[in-house]
Amino acid sequence: MSVRERLYFYLKISHFGQPGNLHRNVEVDQRFTSALKIRTTDHPSQQARIGAGLLDEWSFARGTRLVIRQKVSTFIPFRKSFEVQASWLPTSQIASSVFTLGTAAVLPFYTLMVFAPKSELTKKSMESSVPFIVLGLLYAYLLYLSWTPDTLKLMFASKYWLPELSGMAKMFSSEMTLASAWIHLLAVDLFAARQVFQDGLQNQIETRHSVSLCLLFCPIGIVTHFVTKAVAKTAADDRHKMH
Repeated sequence: MSVRERLYFYLKISHFGQPGNLHRNVEVDQRFTSALKIRTTDHPSQQARIGAGLLDEWSFARGTRLVIRQKVSTFIPFRKSFEVQASWLPTSQIASSVFTLGTAAVLPFYTLMVFAPKSELTKKSMESSVPFIVLGLLYAYLLYLSWTPDTLKLMFASKYWLPELSGMAKMFSSEMTLASAWIHLLAVDLFAARQVFQDGLQNQIETRHSVSLCLLFCPIGIVTHFVTKAVAKTAADDRHKMH
């Protein structure tokens, strides 16, 4: 039963047996209808609140008169504001900051390996495990923020529990996931560059070009190092035969 019907029914019951009140009932009904039209808003929830306010706050005084008070509620805008603030998370800013921090963190080590490969500072720096611990913690942090209940489903989307390109593409559409993958690559690339650098020192092989390629093209840098190592060994054997 609508608010209007309930009010009309109540008026008829409360004035039953009083013919003189019939005209007043119709009058009140018209007042209520016009007031309800005036108070009507575009939002359904606000209509429900306004209708309930009109029904709860009417009273009869001086015969049959409906008193309508406008009830202004501050709960709805407060709730909207709270929902906006609660749903706003600076995930994009976190991903961007960690992305920049990780990139800046590895550059000094590459700079030392390329421009001062024989320096003691470079040797000690590349023997340290601190950069890999820092990158590992950054990666774990981003992995925690980017993890969702669907992550494993996207990683192992096939029926054989193997990764599929479409699932990986959906997973890396998130900035947070992409930033974690970038930190992962930085750690692996730096580790490979360190191995190339140390192997070059041990075998007295030029590694600056290979280390530079490891920064952005790690597999190519590794292959370049093996090619350089093979060429250097062949040249050393030729020199040895000549002597």
